Amino acid sequence: MADPWLTIIGIGEDGLSGLSDASREAVAGADLVFGGPRHLALAGAGARGREWPVPFDIKPALAARGQRVAVLASGDPFWFGAGGSLAGHLEPEEWRALPGPGIFSLAAARLGWRIEATVCLGLHAAPFARLRPHLVRGCRIVATLRDGDAPAALARWLAGQGMGDMRMVVLEGLGGPSERIRDHRADALTGVKADAPVAVALDGCDLPRGRGLPAVPGRPEADFAHDGQITKSPIRAMTLAALAPRAGEMLWDIGGGSGAVSVEWALAGGRAVTIEPREDRQRNIHLNIEAFGLQDRMTLRPGAAPEALEGLPEPDAVFVGGGASGPLFDRLWQLLPEGVRLVANAVTLETEALLAARHASHGGRLLRMELCEATPLGGLRGWQPARPVTQWQVVR
Repeated sequence: MADPWLTIIGIGEDGLSGLSDASREAVAGADLVFGGPRHLALAGAGARGREWPVPFDIKPALAARGQRVAVLASGDPFWFGAGGSLAGHLEPEEWRALPGPGIFSLAAARLGWRIEATVCLGLHAAPFARLRPHLVRGCRIVATLRDGDAPAALARWLAGQGMGDMRMVVLEGLGGPSERIRDHRADALTGVKADAPVAVALDGCDLPRGRGLPAVPGRPEADFAHDGQITKSPIRAMTLAALAPRAGEMLWDIGGGSGAVSVEWALAGGRAVTIEPREDRQRNIHLNIEAFGLQDRMTLRPGAAPEALEGLPEPDAVFVGGGASGPLFDRLWQLLPEGVRLVANAVTLETEALLAARHASHGGRLLRMELCEATPLGGLRGWQPARPVTQWQVVR
C-alpha cells in the first residue's frame, strides 16, 4: 500500500473543491484519469482524461498498469461503483481508495433517514422490478437511476404495481451547486423530467396495511405467470422450508413448471437454475424472472434432466418437482457432492413409489402432506381435499 499505481477516488458534484487534499494530489499527479464524461469535467482532467468505454469495461484502466492512474467514481466507489470491479482484478498493494460521500449518504442526510434502516439499490443498470420485494408499508428506499427520464418512468411503473400513492422524492445533483429536491406522490410525478445525476427516495410509511409482497415463501399463485402447473402456496412454503435457502446458495429446480420455487428461493437471497423442457412453460418462467427482477439470480435451462444437468454450477440444494425417474435420481446421486440437500415432491402413485424406494435405500425423511380447504357445499360449507403430496427430503 506504500506506493500503489492506481487510486480510486470518489468525487461529488462539487468537483475538486469537495475533495480531500489526498484526493486532489492523486488527481494532480496522475498520468491518466479514467471516469465518465461528467467526472472528468468536474476534475478538470483535460488531455489526461480517458472516458470509460460503452458498454463499461475496466480493461483500459488495467492496461495502464505501470503508470500513475486515477479512477473517478461518484461518491463512494464501492456503492454500485467501479471500485469493486477494479479491486477484484488487482493485488492489494496495487491500489488505494479515497471515497467521498455517496448518493446514499447525501440522500439520507437531506431526508433525515438512518442509512442502516434504508434499502439502497442501484437501478441505473437494473430493472425497476428489482424493487418489488421492498415495496411494503413502512419501506424506505434510496435508488440511483439511469438518467433524467427515469424518475417519470419509475413513477409509471409504480402506479402499474398499485403503488401510485407511494411518496417519491426526486434528488438531483446532490452535493453540487445545482442540487434540487422535489417531493411528490408517484402518481403525480409522471410528467417530471430530472437532471442527471438523479436518485429517488421512496417512502412507504403512509401506505395501507398489507400492501406489497409477503416476506416469506408461499406467496399466492396469482403473483406468478403459470398454466396451472405450479406448486400450490402451502406446499411451496413447506417445500422451501425443506430446501432451507441461504444467501448466495445455488438451487437446481428440475421440472420447474412456472419457476415459482426458484423465484421464492431467489427472493430469499439465493441463485437458481430452472430446468424445464416445455416451451410454453419456459415462457412463463421468463415472465416470472422479469416480473420479480431476478435476471441476476435466476436462469432458465431449457431441456429435460438428467441431460440438461451437464455443465451447471455446483448446487447447494436440488428440487425435483417434475420429471422424476429412477435414472434421474441415479444421476443426481452420482453428480451431487456431499452435503447437498435434495427435496422431491410426488403426486402420482408411480412417483410416490419411486420416492418410497429411494427413502428405503438412501434414508432421509418421507412426508405425506394432505390439505383441505373449506368450500361452499349447497347452502353450507364442507372440506374440499387437495391431492396429497409425498415429499422425500435427504442430504447427499
